[in-house]
Amino acid sequence: MDKVADISGTTEYVQLIGSVVNIYEEGDARKKRLTATFYDDTGRIDLIWFQNIQWVRKSLVEGGRYILFGKVSVFNGAYNIAHPELEPLSADAAIPSMQPVYSTTEKLRAKGISNRSFAKITQNLFERIRPGDIPETLPHHILTQYKLCNRYHAIRWIHFPDSDEHLQAARYRLKFEELLVSQLKIAQLRLQHTIQRGFKFEKVGDYFNDFFNKHLPFELTGAQKRVLKEIRVDTATGKQMNRLVQGDVGSGKTIVAVMSMLLAMDNGFQACMMAPTEILATQHYNGIKSLLAEMGIPVALLTGNVKGKERKAILQQLSTGELPIIVGTHALIEDAVQFKNLGLAIIDEQHRFGVEQRAKLWKKNELPPHVLVMTATPIPRTLAMTMYGDLDISVIDELPPGRQEIKTVHRNEMRRANVMEFIKSEINKGRQAYIVYPLIEESEKMDYESLMAGYEQVKIWFPEHKYKIAMVHGKQEAALKERNMQRFVSGEANILVSTTVIEVGVNVPNASVMLIESAERFGLSQLHQLRGRVGRGAEQSYCILLTGNKLGNDSAERMKIMVSTSNGFIIAEKDLAMRGPGNLSGTQQSGVLKFKIADIVADSAILEQTRIAAQQIITEDPGLTSAQYYPLRAMLAEKVHQSHWAKIS
Repeated sequence: MDKVADISGTTEYVQLIGSVVNIYEEGDARKKRLTATFYDDTGRIDLIWFQNIQWVRKSLVEGGRYILFGKVSVFNGAYNIAHPELEPLSADAAIPSMQPVYSTTEKLRAKGISNRSFAKITQNLFERIRPGDIPETLPHHILTQYKLCNRYHAIRWIHFPDSDEHLQAARYRLKFEELLVSQLKIAQLRLQHTIQRGFKFEKVGDYFNDFFNKHLPFELTGAQKRVLKEIRVDTATGKQMNRLVQGDVGSGKTIVAVMSMLLAMDNGFQACMMAPTEILATQHYNGIKSLLAEMGIPVALLTGNVKGKERKAILQQLSTGELPIIVGTHALIEDAVQFKNLGLAIIDEQHRFGVEQRAKLWKKNELPPHVLVMTATPIPRTLAMTMYGDLDISVIDELPPGRQEIKTVHRNEMRRANVMEFIKSEINKGRQAYIVYPLIEESEKMDYESLMAGYEQVKIWFPEHKYKIAMVHGKQEAALKERNMQRFVSGEANILVSTTVIEVGVNVPNASVMLIESAERFGLSQLHQLRGRVGRGAEQSYCILLTGNKLGNDSAERMKIMVSTSNGFIIAEKDLAMRGPGNLSGTQQSGVLKFKIADIVADSAILEQTRIAAQQIITEDPGLTSAQYYPLRAMLAEKVHQSHWAKIS
């Protein structure tokens, strides 16, 4: 049972015992409300009702003692509870130490179905239920090894615990069960990968060694060498490789991809790289072609815009094996594209492709090719264990030597003039700048108007007779968007005004300034990804976070984190902790994180335990066919998992 004095800014629901005084009505007509004061021996809090005022007033007794349950809110700096549930407390009644909290609505409460009503119904149910009525789902050795209470007690105690110890035991058991089922699913997927036959890359030959010894533009970092070794080991086993390589912006994933392609060539195989957009595919093509130019290795680009004789020649060279490396968009998965011997498929930012799209690549050869997935979005470990748990994960956690750290500053609206003057000074040095506006789905129309107004403002700050400005946003036709983006990439435009449609991985080495407008409206990971569009050349680069003058606590904390660190993995962990997994981009629809009681951030220790337990169980009984695992197998069958981002083969 709570006390009034315990209520703080983090309190959501409370259950209090105390007295109600000062019951009176305020306001007229529609603005009429009923207010009262609730107090216990530690303090007082205001109560307020906007509906059913006459009925509530008749039912309340001035000075009467009540058990109160309600949601705490703040108005004018003071705590209050609107429409609380109040139950009279007689002098001889036993005071409960803990009461369950159930979801209810205003409509239900208006019909007299309150939190207490639900509690009474549930209590009546438990009076009829015996331990044998709730079957156990976990085998005895798991209950013993992890000190879990049985399922009957877990369900009983989660509603009506006799003590705080019982409540914690119930929560631990139910979270463990929920996370275990998720980890069993992942362990089964991982097992499928490990038994899937694949091509055996038996040697490291002349292509790989020649590039490493003579053509490497810079020395590999320790992290790049470690990841390449992991890839070499994977591809030599005779099993299909399924590896996710995650690296922060600018960590050097492309070199790892190129050297993996050369490893495929050393073993007589072709390699392809698929990117989600034409701009990214073209960028990868130019980068790979440049790296391999001195070795005379042919590289081709295949996108929707490659047509006629050029397309026909590429398709011919792929089918005969003359073309060992190809880079492209989803055009690579068309039926007309046939390889002689595809041994390695590299997918860039793979969550941008549907499962069916990716699966078409695996059918381009007698055995599925080795798969290397690359992402520039650092993934917190707990999220990786849950969403990509069936993939082997490599992390490139070092930046190549010589890269300058991007200087990040936070400025408010009052300093806009200084910010614009700074951007002018950078452009006058021959640099380019991004100016990015938010475009959030819920307020898209208003945001679009703000973007257009912002574009007009930018033209005032940067007159068109002196500066060239390009603009891209989601409502533009694809061809216009591509053309405007290309104007910036080529250096024709000094400034790119954009929404967040600027792609992850777009590389403009001459761009040295990133101005993010209304930065308080972006999440941490999104801010970090946007910041990564600059800092790609030899010059010092800057990221300016421009916000309103007044910031909430969360927004201020995000700005502070962005200014203090450029480590994407630290930022991803902070983002996960602040927003929770359900709100992270791409995870709401995944189905993987829809837990009823578990939380992968708060319960990371339990998640780790269930991962180990699941691996032990699947190693012992891959199909969960023995009697002790039958309930878990039934739970797995019931659990509707949408496709993992990670299920790629």
